[in-house]
Amino acid sequence: MRARSTLFTLYMEFLYPKNRAWVGDLVRWMEALGFSEPAVRAAVSRSTSRGWLIPEREGRRAYYRLSPRVAWQVKQVRERLYPKDGAQWDGKWRILVYAVPEDKRSQRDKFRNELVLLGFGTPAPGVWINPNAKLDAARDLVRFYRLTPYVELFEAERLTEAAPLELIRKSYHLEEIQKRYRTFLEMPEPAFDALSPQEAFARLVRLVHEARKFLFLDPGLPPELTPPGFLGPQALERFLCWRAALYRRAEPLLHPTLSAASR
Repeated sequence: MRARSTLFTLYMEFLYPKNRAWVGDLVRWMEALGFSEPAVRAAVSRSTSRGWLIPEREGRRAYYRLSPRVAWQVKQVRERLYPKDGAQWDGKWRILVYAVPEDKRSQRDKFRNELVLLGFGTPAPGVWINPNAKLDAARDLVRFYRLTPYVELFEAERLTEAAPLELIRKSYHLEEIQKRYRTFLEMPEPAFDALSPQEAFARLVRLVHEARKFLFLDPGLPPELTPPGFLGPQALERFLCWRAALYRRAEPLLHPTLSAASR
């Protein structure tokens, strides 16, 4: 794990929704993950210079708050990583179509990467679909990258005469995430009770950090649109179970910064 990416995981998992941390806690947590204090302070400094973190002071203490843009990203990741139970598909597809000129290629490529993180897939060049209700988040992205003149967003109840599963196959790379889920589900369960708080904390951060990567491959499709035998629900259940067990063991390391309400 890289220092700046790990900082994002710490904010997302332990500091949401306040999105603010005392630098001493960041150093303490990162040292528990094997990062030196100079490396942590350098990562914080670089993140600040890029506008990802905003420095604040209270007396002699230095705090760092996520910028509104990064806080928005954290919110999207958490909504994907920890979906609400009982959500039903409304039968509609969210569709985004763009024609971005070549002189805006850099913006377009970054825009596309974030569309994937929101759960959009592409069945054809310039066309993106998502059965989940993410149009508002997509509009936020369009505005952020200043692509409004080149993008159309709308909803439809039917996209093609082909079966929905065929459309899903063309739009997403579910074979790859299926392999990763199978590997995860074949892993032996850790002996949670034998872990020290520091060991549990390190495992917890790595577990969440790796789960973030799954979001780029698994769009979080409703059950009606997942292929037979898809392992996503079982993988999510195991992830949440392990996360809860690791939290219990890591609590002494998190206290007093982390409150139960922030989970």
